[in-house]
Amino acid sequence: MRTEVRKQTLRRGWSARIGGAVLLSAGLLFTASAAMGQSSFTPGDDNDPRIGLGAGWMDAEEASWNMTHLSLTPRPENFQDPDEPRTGGDYTNSDLAFQDGLVYVGNYNGFNVYDVTDPRNPQLVVSLECPGSQGDISVWGHLVFLSNQQPRGRLDCGDEGIEEVVSDERFRGVRIFDMSEPSNPVQVAAVQTCRGSHTHTLVEDLNDPEHLYVYNSGTSASRPGEEMEGCSDVRDPDDPTTSYWSIDVIRVPLSNPENAELLDSPRVFADLESGEIAGLWDGGDHGEGTQTTRDTNQCHDITAYPEIGLAAGACSGNGILFDITNPAVPQRIHEVIDPNFAYWHSATFNNDGTTVIFTDEWGGGGQPRCLDTDLPEWGANTFFTIEGGRMRHAGYYKLPAPQTEMENCVAHNGSLVPVPGRDIKVQAWYQGGISVFDFTDPSNAYEIAFFDRGPISDEEYMSGGQWSSYWMNGYIYGSEMSRGLDVLELTPSEHLSENELAAAKLVHFDEFNPQHQPKIIWPADFVVARAFFDQLERHEGLPAQRLSAIASDMDRVDAMSDGADKRSALSELATQLWTDARRIDSGELSGDAERVRRLAGGLLDVATAM
Repeated sequence: MRTEVRKQTLRRGWSARIGGAVLLSAGLLFTASAAMGQSSFTPGDDNDPRIGLGAGWMDAEEASWNMTHLSLTPRPENFQDPDEPRTGGDYTNSDLAFQDGLVYVGNYNGFNVYDVTDPRNPQLVVSLECPGSQGDISVWGHLVFLSNQQPRGRLDCGDEGIEEVVSDERFRGVRIFDMSEPSNPVQVAAVQTCRGSHTHTLVEDLNDPEHLYVYNSGTSASRPGEEMEGCSDVRDPDDPTTSYWSIDVIRVPLSNPENAELLDSPRVFADLESGEIAGLWDGGDHGEGTQTTRDTNQCHDITAYPEIGLAAGACSGNGILFDITNPAVPQRIHEVIDPNFAYWHSATFNNDGTTVIFTDEWGGGGQPRCLDTDLPEWGANTFFTIEGGRMRHAGYYKLPAPQTEMENCVAHNGSLVPVPGRDIKVQAWYQGGISVFDFTDPSNAYEIAFFDRGPISDEEYMSGGQWSSYWMNGYIYGSEMSRGLDVLELTPSEHLSENELAAAKLVHFDEFNPQHQPKIIWPADFVVARAFFDQLERHEGLPAQRLSAIASDMDRVDAMSDGADKRSALSELATQLWTDARRIDSGELSGDAERVRRLAGGLLDVATAM
């Protein structure tokens, strides 16, 4: 069953105007909260400091709000075009993967690994040159997975390319490297696919730790059958041999990764009744005032959330929900369309799995799609709530500050910021920079922090900006396509308290691949309860006098020595809060019962853990 969201027929842009520019000196970092006061502007209005930033490559003007830029580590020289280092081209930084203390930066020319133990001074650990684009990267233990799509890619990672139409030296698919010795990556497998690998997603089988699955998305033309048996470049949905209208499932035996194999190329877009392989959106516009949407014959990105048994596929013309309880056989269970979307690009679940965000890469990432004349529903995020395996449209979010015609800008890759009790995402927007927004209410998402630079050039159009921006163990890492690796840190503000940030930093992952979404679990800690209190207070969830009394009680209990008395005091305070929640439910007391219960639960967790 398809769900279609409303058409957007009224043309309206941002309230901000390029004419309302804030002029800055070259190379200046403009910190909005410090220079203007936290409430002196609304993101996207005429005073937004992102408007009018001066151009430059490594010296562009910068603006930040509620976050601090810690470092920029330029790409190594062998990952820059010697003739025009400002461009990405065949040396474009792409996606990121993480292990504790290490950041893996994919690149069209291979990948780089940085030690970020000191986030203010990342150190290059190893560079591996392996041309072929797009360099989508993942890490699992000592294994690194790298996507290769371009026909120039070679099995031996050579840079001389391949001229022949058919060649047994060509590689298009997913490479696997053994990095048991971090300074000496060794390619142990190269799984060929018909359409190469634009992106891939690692999927664990919770019932079989011996195997790992890779969902591969190839988005280019198929290679001929003469080069790889079973491939067919016939783009005809009536031809059962066509290599289009499918994804790939690769199985990797973790004890013997050299035996990784292409397991299947399932027809996940087929009509569930007739079996017609091109069963979803067939391309075109949706009527007057809508986008022209690409046909669904591929997925651009698939985000897997094994803990809830679901994956979200951003599949060109549709957003798709998959059942992955058996990761070897993904099953489509629901799909949606959006008349405001041109190209479904990527997806992120909230931690509860009750909301999913899809991004629209309108213009393919290489065009300025954040102009003040562009619709805010185009090139944006669309939100769907999930209930009973079905998605229902809830709202949109787009970077609120308009960009210039010299800046490629559109929704791109991001991840959750693990603040308990809230849904917050950090996201890249190419030369629109980095935006952090709250989508706890998916019908009313709003920005709470940002970082941005001016265009690479104000004289000629040059592509660049943030490809991916992710939270990992307390910091935000950005893969800047032409400049390098950015590291940033959120700061307390009226939108994000010190306690909320401290609670987020309690979450620690030894490994993180953003398209393999982990379940976030917060430890039982008093700062988590304090974060819940800050949210209750911010939303006026109880009368002011009652909030003041709770704050005093929490300070008193927190100061007590651990033991039976403290445990008893925590339980007593939690019981009082449960009573408050019941009074709210009955109408006896005004307030927010859900947030009150959340605070009570946080206090009880601390008591139970003692």
